[in-house]
Amino acid sequence: MTSAEEAFYRSDKEVEELARRFEGCEMSPDEFKHRSHLTVALGYLLRLPYEQALARMRRSILGFIAHHAIPPEVYHETLTVFWVRRVRSFVERTASDRPLFELANELARECGDARVVDEYFSQELIASEGARAGWVEPDLKPLDF
Repeated sequence: MTSAEEAFYRSDKEVEELARRFEGCEMSPDEFKHRSHLTVALGYLLRLPYEQALARMRRSILGFIAHHAIPPEVYHETLTVFWVRRVRSFVERTASDRPLFELANELARECGDARVVDEYFSQELIASEGARAGWVEPDLKPLDF
């Protein structure tokens, strides 16, 4: 299996369990990496309209942060919105009749590099308090998804 074909998830049950463990705060912060964020957002966007999925993602992340006694300023609204919008774009152009785990694997391959944010936002902007507290438009190039 090539890296492009790598399977991160092997069943829908595995993906659903990841979301359940995240929402239940049963996983450690070290376990909940970028790919996990994408996978949870995918599940939300497949079941909910965008605004509801975004609100649930925000609530879930904030609950996870609070449960693990992580400083609340770790939460970053612009990054959350950016990635939920990016996942929404993936969902809109992908056949939703495929198994969830296949979609999650494809999404992880397509959006697994969190550094893509650097194409859109300068380090100064993305590190700003304004970007942490609320959505800010990118300053390097407009969103193309």
